[in-house]
Amino acid sequence: MKIFRGIEAYESNKTAYVTTGTFDGVHIGHKKILKQLSETAHADGALSVLVTFDPHPRKVLFPEQSGLQLINTLEEKLELLGSCGMDAVIVQQFTLEFSRTTALSYVRDLLVAKVKMKKLVIGYDHQFGKNREGSIEQLSEYAPLYGFQVDEIPVQEIDQVNVSSTKVRYALNDGIIVEANTYLGYKFFMTGEVVRGEGRGKQLSIPTANIGINDDDKITPKTGVYAVEVQVDGESFLGVVNIGSNPTFGENNKPSIEVHILNFDKDIYGQKIRLYFKNRIRDEKKFDSSEQLVAQIKQDIEIAKGI
Repeated sequence: MKIFRGIEAYESNKTAYVTTGTFDGVHIGHKKILKQLSETAHADGALSVLVTFDPHPRKVLFPEQSGLQLINTLEEKLELLGSCGMDAVIVQQFTLEFSRTTALSYVRDLLVAKVKMKKLVIGYDHQFGKNREGSIEQLSEYAPLYGFQVDEIPVQEIDQVNVSSTKVRYALNDGIIVEANTYLGYKFFMTGEVVRGEGRGKQLSIPTANIGINDDDKITPKTGVYAVEVQVDGESFLGVVNIGSNPTFGENNKPSIEVHILNFDKDIYGQKIRLYFKNRIRDEKKFDSSEQLVAQIKQDIEIAKGI
């Protein structure tokens, strides 16, 4: 998969079948669109091309509405897209100037003229262009004028619940990991660097790795204890992660992500590791003593083994 930083940077002599959007999470609804795009493009000898945006348009258009967190970092999203059979991904920088591009100019001057689009595959509710003025109806008008086809994908449903990136975020914010994973079609994951912590885990004979996430826009699940799969040094291990502020040791602790990796005893400070979330075990709780905390962690480990 080739990655181009901007539509102007895109280069190819082949015609393209295109889809466009933020694709945060690359969930099962997204994958349905990408699968159809890839299969039809390759059957017709065209390239499958995704146009996505960075930063997320809402960050630019509504900066006063702080708090939007994303399921994937850009690097994670590109990694997931690479497994979906795309020939090329165009990462278009989203600015206020770009947001003023009309629907007509976006389709005619960028997608058709620059990317050589011959087919556009979109979801049922896709809107685009200045003030989100573009719609499936407008696309249907533009298609015969500028020589491309439009394929509309109906809403993908699970148990009659529409899938969307927003619903995945809600599930993660509520700690409902199984639901989020079902929508995503894979285990939600976080990638970070092992950083120095307070060393409390080692003192309790249950060593933990503190994970630093370098992207402030990356969503963190609800505080609590989770069973996770830990990927480190090319291997996978079972782990128990605590997301919270360790209230047993005081009221003003900084929020942290700490994982105890089972059957693991290596110095991994400074290394990148990845946590795949399997299920939520319990809420974070303040214990009366460190002994009670240790006893609970041991129970958490046994529950994680069962999960």
